[in-house]
Amino acid sequence: MAFTAQDVKKLREMTNVGMMDCKKALQATDGDMDKAVDWLREKGLAKAAKKAGRVAAEGVAYAAVINGVGVVIEVNSETDFAAKTDAFLDLVKNLAQIVAEQNPADVEALKGCTYPGTSLTVTEIMQEKVMSIGENMQIRRFARFADNTSVAYVHAGGTHAVLVNLAVEGGIDATEIGKNVAMQIAAMGAKDWDKTMVPQADVDHELQVQVALMDNDPKMAGKPAQIKEKIAAGKIAAFYKENCLLQQEFVRSDLFQGSVEGYIADAAKKLGGSVKFVDAVHYVKGEGIEKKEENFADEVAAQIAGAGK
Repeated sequence: MAFTAQDVKKLREMTNVGMMDCKKALQATDGDMDKAVDWLREKGLAKAAKKAGRVAAEGVAYAAVINGVGVVIEVNSETDFAAKTDAFLDLVKNLAQIVAEQNPADVEALKGCTYPGTSLTVTEIMQEKVMSIGENMQIRRFARFADNTSVAYVHAGGTHAVLVNLAVEGGIDATEIGKNVAMQIAAMGAKDWDKTMVPQADVDHELQVQVALMDNDPKMAGKPAQIKEKIAAGKIAAFYKENCLLQQEFVRSDLFQGSVEGYIADAAKKLGGSVKFVDAVHYVKGEGIEKKEENFADEVAAQIAGAGK
């Protein structure tokens, strides 16, 4: 499998490893990005890295709690300028209201719902918005929590939107707890919410990486395989701490020193009740959307050449 300079750049962004080492990794793995990440980790050059890069796209990720129903939604536009207009933001908020009140099954069903204050469908309203704003717009995804207690958090004007769902007992107000957990999710990310959710295949893969890392360490290479496997097993706790929300170190150390799980229990106890994390949804604006990259100089040159004809 061949690879390009863009692949090297992408691997560097994923791992924070130098360009030359990224190139060697891709050469050693025949251009396979996932295997290249493991190759760098096994050489001790990189920590765990995401398996896919995040490509920016415009629009808004938004979350809200409407009459007790939690909603998180992403709507995309062509430019950041359009996404910041009042017309676009009002559209997003009204779409969230529809999700909360009409409970559409999916995006296609949402498009067929009646838009608030009109007799038109969402599709018809969006067609009007496209004409007035002058850009293509798409509803990408949404999620909804009708049960328990939901807390919404929107970061940096819509780059991240997090909806946290909690089981709350004792008649306490868990809004601050939910917000702090949501901020943790936005800031640190998490592959899984709890260590019990991690597939065994992922645990086995991490064990293999840790053993390979020791095989490549001159100080550890000569140790018996059983010792290496035991040490690797001991490092799984650190793997959980990095990848699982509830086992992560709580970032607000001014409030609590320990895990997120510990913070939730401690904060709820201080309020005189109990809180259990149930679920969450985290949308990153434009995550995974391939955006066409334009070379500005080439575009200008093409326009000049066209004007001269």
